[in-house]
Amino acid sequence: MNRRDFLKNSGALACGFTGSAVFLAPVAAALSAASIEPKGAANVFGPREGYSPQVGTLVSMLNWMRGAVLEPVRGLTVAQLDHLHDAKANSIGALLLHLAAIERLYQIHTFEGKKWGDVDSEAEKQWGAPARLGKEARKSVKGHELAYYLDKLKAVRERTLAELRNRDDAWLMQIDSEWIWGPTNNYCKWFHVCEHESHHNGQITWLKSRLPA
Repeated sequence: MNRRDFLKNSGALACGFTGSAVFLAPVAAALSAASIEPKGAANVFGPREGYSPQVGTLVSMLNWMRGAVLEPVRGLTVAQLDHLHDAKANSIGALLLHLAAIERLYQIHTFEGKKWGDVDSEAEKQWGAPARLGKEARKSVKGHELAYYLDKLKAVRERTLAELRNRDDAWLMQIDSEWIWGPTNNYCKWFHVCEHESHHNGQITWLKSRLPA
C-alpha cells in the first residue's frame, strides 16, 4: 500500500490533489480576524514567539493555510454548507468538520503516542463519520450554522498550538520508522495536516463555485 492509498483508506485524504488559487490579502485578513497571527506577519513564514524555531515555522504554515480555508466559507448559509453537488459529493460543512477530525486524529497519534487509528469510543463517536466522509458523513453532518464548524476548527487548533508549545525541534525531527509511508518524522506528519487542508480547500472552493444561484 502506498502513501496515497493509505491516506484514502484512513480518511485522511480523498483521492488526488486539487489546486486552488489563494490570494494573499484575503488570507491575511482571515488570519487577522481569527487572531492567530501577529498583525502584519501572516505572510512571513518563520519562527513564532513561544515556540522553538522549527516548531514556530510549522505553526506559521498551519496558520496561513487555515486563513486560506476560512476565506471562501465566509457568510455561507446552512443550506449552502449542506448542499450536495451530486450523490457522491461531500458537503462543504462535512469537509470543514473533516479537517477538524483529521487534525484531532494526528493529535492523538503524535501527542498522545497512540498508533494511527487507535481511538477510544468517545473520539470515534465525535470524529469517526467526518474523518471517513462519504455516505456516513452525508447522513450525519448537516443542519449546522457556519459558527458550529468554525468553533470545532478553532478548538482543535488551539489544542494543537498548546501542545506544540510544549514540544521542541528535537521532537519535531523524531523519526517514526514504522509509519506506513516509510520513515517519517513529526515534521512531515504535521506538514501533512497543512497539506491536507490545502487539498480540501481546493474542493471547498470548487463546490462553492457550483452552489445553486
